[in-house]
Amino acid sequence: MPDGGDPGTVRPGGRTARVRESVLRAAEDALTEQGFTGLDLADVARRAGVGKTTVYRRWGTVTGLVADLLEDMAEQSAPRTETGSLLGDLTANARLVLRTLTDPRQGPLFKALIAAATGDEKTAAALHRFYDIRVREWAPCVRQAVERGEVPEGTDAHEVVRAVSAPLYYHLLISGVRLDEALADRAAGAAVTAARAGAYVTDRGRKT
Repeated sequence: MPDGGDPGTVRPGGRTARVRESVLRAAEDALTEQGFTGLDLADVARRAGVGKTTVYRRWGTVTGLVADLLEDMAEQSAPRTETGSLLGDLTANARLVLRTLTDPRQGPLFKALIAAATGDEKTAAALHRFYDIRVREWAPCVRQAVERGEVPEGTDAHEVVRAVSAPLYYHLLISGVRLDEALADRAAGAAVTAARAGAYVTDRGRKT
């Protein structure tokens, strides 16, 4: 295992970085096509054009590979948008989530990862870390809204950001309703309305 790190955690450049990129893209393809249950390290190695021993030595297990894939996805996600208003910021967030979930590659990939997380604790932990990174990226938009007086003191920024994407994931996974910009904009608007009314004022929010 390189540098004594956990599987999939090393970030050197050069050939190692190119191998990681190839393997992660191959893992995306396999997950999209076959789901988590069909994910196999040997098949990923074949798709990536690298040796099986390289994949097994670096990632060790399927869950180790999935964890690294989710970390890479979090790193590659677009940074937050700051428009000067909470509604503008959260609408930008909702539309970013929308673009991801309706992307012909990313949408099926997220479905596969979420399905895997329901039955595998390590994959679930990796998925939780991914969303925590994304929520923390956008939380400052809410804190700035508190400073501007748009929403009450004590508003829990993390809960507000989660409230924006939750309806979109619900419709993706449960209702089957088509995701579009109107739906994304309503999700953002509802989160802002609730935040202004104090719905997300919590003890945690008061401490941040």
